[in-house]
Amino acid sequence: MSEEKIIKVSNGYFMLFLFFIFLVGGIFGASNYSNLFVLFIVLSFIILPGFFLVNPNTSKVILLFGKYIGTVKENGFYWANPLYRKRGISLRASNFDSERVKVNDKLGNPIMISTILVWKVSDTYKAAFDVDNYENFVRVQSDAAVRKLASLYPYDNFEDDGKEEEITLRASVNEVSEALEEELSERLKMAGIEVLEARIGYLAYAQEIANAMLKRQQATAIIAARHKIVEGAVSMVEMALEELNKKEIVELDEERKAAMVSNLMVILCSDKDATPVVNAGTLNH
Repeated sequence: MSEEKIIKVSNGYFMLFLFFIFLVGGIFGASNYSNLFVLFIVLSFIILPGFFLVNPNTSKVILLFGKYIGTVKENGFYWANPLYRKRGISLRASNFDSERVKVNDKLGNPIMISTILVWKVSDTYKAAFDVDNYENFVRVQSDAAVRKLASLYPYDNFEDDGKEEEITLRASVNEVSEALEEELSERLKMAGIEVLEARIGYLAYAQEIANAMLKRQQATAIIAARHKIVEGAVSMVEMALEELNKKEIVELDEERKAAMVSNLMVILCSDKDATPVVNAGTLNH
């Protein structure tokens, strides 16, 4: 036997009725000094260890002298051979929030990362016999999976990296979660574990480089903002020159155009309010 087998066992209420009959018969026989009371008492004590409960979303794995007999998954009150050993395995969904571990991302940057996993047992035979402790197996394999995942992707993209990665740990949440779920499903299926959901629970740079990376991110954002500002300023200056030329408001030679462009660029690109100087004389002053 190398796979799960669902079995049916005796109704517990019927056997409970027999138990009380034998027990009452034994007590009645003892009160009347009958030799049969011993037999009834023995039968009642033999029946008693066979009772067991299966609660909703739980199961009982049945063994007889080390041999796998089957699994009872339907909830209820049952009776089985008193020699059977019954091991309970929960079928409920469980949450696992791993500890934060320090790993290196694809670019070699040390990061802190953890995972949140939702899982449940789908095959009781594998969970009971193919691994030593399936709950500990989930913890260890989750840690190994998140370490492997972190090494496959960079934490973030930067313009000076030469090329931009399509998937990053910080930005590509859905893609990373799918990859993590696939990796965990592959690792945990040998233990009969079904992965319902897997995602990154915590993600940050390690403390020793966090400040440097924050400055780098701020610098990248400032450069990107300046690029947009300059691009907009050039468009506005171009538009101003075209409108002045089109409406023939004033004739500007190349030198005055250069001065006008310089002044407009300073005003539009400055991060502080400009203080204009009014020329009350001629254009030559």
